[in-house]
Order: sequence, then structure tokens, then C-alpha cells
Amino acid sequence: MNRLEKLFENKGKDILSVYFTAGFPHRDDTVEIIRALADSGVDMIEVGVPFSDPMADGKTIQGSSTVALRNGMTLGLLLDQVEQARSRCDIPLVLMGYLNPMMQYGIERLFQRCKQVGIDALIVPDLPFGEYMEHYKPLCDRYGLPLIMLITPETSPERIRQIDRHCGGFIYIVSAAATTGTREDFSPEQLDYFRRIDAMGLDNHRLIGFGISNPQTFRAACRYSSGAIIGSRFIQALERNPTPEAAVHDLLHTIGRE
Repeated sequence: MNRLEKLFENKGKDILSVYFTAGFPHRDDTVEIIRALADSGVDMIEVGVPFSDPMADGKTIQGSSTVALRNGMTLGLLLDQVEQARSRCDIPLVLMGYLNPMMQYGIERLFQRCKQVGIDALIVPDLPFGEYMEHYKPLCDRYGLPLIMLITPETSPERIRQIDRHCGGFIYIVSAAATTGTREDFSPEQLDYFRRIDAMGLDNHRLIGFGISNPQTFRAACRYSSGAIIGSRFIQALERNPTPEAAVHDLLHTIGRE
């Protein structure tokens, strides 16, 4: 049983997953950010690969990618840093990034290195499902690394069922057909969407992301899924606090989980 499976078996609800862009605000912050998040009781960490054209991300995460690239962050360096952090961290670590940097690194080489350094799953927002089934699922099976797929309000029930059947880890529910960012609350339409997915009786656990930024959005995400994914709000906390520990405390205070 891998770390993700253990998390969902042992906890299952009110899971908090936090995203940050590796190399932001400084190139060598990755290890300390991972350790600060793990020590605080966060359940899962998504380590973002900076990219020059992150189409699913809003201005906060786009800005963090720009800074990280200027700082000299690369995918190879990121994986070296994860390896260093893993020695003191036993919670699930998920690598999240776009296809272009991964292809430049080498896909099978990436799977090999992720397995070696202790990455538990991958998220690739711009990877089409058909491409996944043909070229990536065999690698997922070979290396025991699930590839987590995103669904949106526009994803058909048929495609959701296919993702549930053929993908692992968890299903990433994108709260709206928009880019990442913070929101004050979810609309009635979004809540109906969460209820609809919840009623499908899917086999995979689900986490809701995009727009989780305060106690009400965090509680709503936990009500209709196994938990929430927070990114932009934590990037903002890293910007305005002097240390990773202070940024994590800021985040947990902001969402009412201290």
C-alpha cells in the first residue's frame, strides 16, 4: 500500500493538500517548505514544476512560476530537492506540472526518478485522457505511480467513469471552468456540481481544488469530497511572510484549521 492509499484509508475525510511552486520565492526553499508543511499536519503536498505558460493557473501561480524560472529552478533540481526533503517527510508528495517540461526531461526517465526520490503520484493538467491511456498508463503501471486526472463541470459522466476506472490516486475536481485563484464562496451551481459528482458513487477518492481560500470554501470542499487542495492562497502567504513556517501558520489560520 502506497502513501496515498494509506492516507485515504486512515483518514478519508477533511484532507488538506497544499500546492506550491518549487523555486518560489527562492530557488532553494523547496526542502524547507516541504518540511514546514509536513510538520504542521498538512496531509499531502503538491510540488509544482514551474512553466512559462501554465494555462490552467491564475495570475498568482503564474507569477510564482515566472519567479521560480528566473531563480533557475529546473525539473531535475526540483527532484533532487524532493529527494533531500523525503528523508524527513513521510506524507504523500505529488508532482504537478505541464507536459512540455516533462517531455524535455524524458518521460520514462521522469517516472524512474520520481520513483527513486519518493514522489507518490503525478498530475499533468494538459495531458489528454486518450494520450494517457495509450502512452502513460503503461508507465504508471510499471512504476506504481498513479497519474491523477482533473475533471471540470464540463466533463461528461462517461469520461468521469472512464477516469475513475483507469486512473488512480484520486480524482481532482476542478471547482469551476476557470483558472486557479481565490474565491470568497462557491456558487449554487458549483455546489450542485459537487453534489452531482458525489452522487455518482465513484471508486476513487476525490479532492476539490481551485478557489479554496477561506473557512467556508474549505468546509464546502470537505463536505462533498475527501478534502481540499489549496494553492494560490499559500503562494500569497509565502509572498508576505518571512519564513515557510510563518506562511504555513498564515494559511492554516486563513482557512480556520489551526
